[in-house]
Amino acid sequence: MSNYDYDLFVIGAGSGGVRSARLAASLGKKVAVAEEFRAGGTCVIRGCVPKKYLVYGAEFGKAIKESSGYGWTVKGARFDWGTLRDQIQNELSRLSAIYEGVLERNGAEYFAERAELIGPHTLKLSKSGREITAKHILIATGGTPFVPEMTGKEFAITSDDAFLLDTLPERVMVIGGGYIASEFAGIFAGLGAKTMQVYRGDKLLRGFDEEVREAVGEGQVRNGIDLKFGQSPVSIKKIGNGYKVTFDDGSQVGTDLIMMATGRMPNTQGLGLEKAGVKLDKNGAVIVDAYSKSNVKHIYAVGDVTNRVNLTPVAIREGAAFVETVYKDNPTAYDHSDIASAVFTMPPVGVVGLSEEQANAEYKSIKVYKTGFRPMKNILSGSEHRCFMKLITTGKREKVIGVHIVGDYAGEIIQAVGIAVKAGITKAQFDATCAVHPTLAEELVTL
Repeated sequence: MSNYDYDLFVIGAGSGGVRSARLAASLGKKVAVAEEFRAGGTCVIRGCVPKKYLVYGAEFGKAIKESSGYGWTVKGARFDWGTLRDQIQNELSRLSAIYEGVLERNGAEYFAERAELIGPHTLKLSKSGREITAKHILIATGGTPFVPEMTGKEFAITSDDAFLLDTLPERVMVIGGGYIASEFAGIFAGLGAKTMQVYRGDKLLRGFDEEVREAVGEGQVRNGIDLKFGQSPVSIKKIGNGYKVTFDDGSQVGTDLIMMATGRMPNTQGLGLEKAGVKLDKNGAVIVDAYSKSNVKHIYAVGDVTNRVNLTPVAIREGAAFVETVYKDNPTAYDHSDIASAVFTMPPVGVVGLSEEQANAEYKSIKVYKTGFRPMKNILSGSEHRCFMKLITTGKREKVIGVHIVGDYAGEIIQAVGIAVKAGITKAQFDATCAVHPTLAEELVTL
């Protein structure tokens, strides 16, 4: 008989934590999960899911504007922020309840409160004050927005707050150049706000292929976003009902809303990990090995809190691998290579594999195929948005090591392409595949 209250205690009921807990409980293990906010975690409550709904909302506005080229006359169309906001929140409540139900149906106990470590095997629940022991502990607390220090930073919101705004402001300033900043700039502009996006770098989406970065920047401008590069805010001052932002070059800009999308950091502060001897890196991420095990042999971590590949499906796979390793005597290290991902700008980005810059650094020789064109749909609609595609190969067999798409449906296309790249497909196999015509995706097999 175990000397512990639980076989497994999971801190965090996001995608990785819930998957781990569900699978372990289904094996007959005594499992508990603690979540200080709402079951579902970042992705479901304040990330991927509500964000994608906002993107859909913005796309409807774009479609209405462009429909006249297809013979439609739309009179009196207007957007109501409150309706979209509340519809999204209702759906999130439904999804959160499903997550709780999944845990309960599989026999895991759910605590709707914060848990902190007070020893190697001991945790304390914040509301009840109850102390609990567990044989294994899994840290799955995800990430949290990072806001740089500056005067008046309390006047800015983060992506966590964007879904609950009382009203949609007339003017919005988004600070940052990553995927969250770029997506929300597109959302705000698409919903009708006069939007400015300010980034300290010279191109958006640092770490992505350079030509993809250029294409996304061009797309933002075509969406009416005022892009400012090479600037960083140094202070925010409230002026009446709005704000004045001062930048490091001395310039000042007025706006009604400031959203800081300046990165995310592992959510480990105050968890008491030091009391269990768990080592963190300089960014606060839990340091783990290939099997998601920390330096303390019974404490593991999955998902964004480890700052490996910060994507929801990756957290889920890491959680499943943790259960295989710890409870099925089947050591499993999740393979983080060739993971397809999408950025839901307008048009969206789909990527799998290496960028051209990464490929050049890793391989002696590469061959690049690319194309840019105005999609068929945009001809009649009058939209000036273009599609960009790039395929990167290496070796005599021209193994495909990178695919990059900026265009409508890129996220959907890259999921299927990701299967092929993961399987080691060659350019000749792409070429041997008959095109589906007329589609945007057919360009990939006719390059």
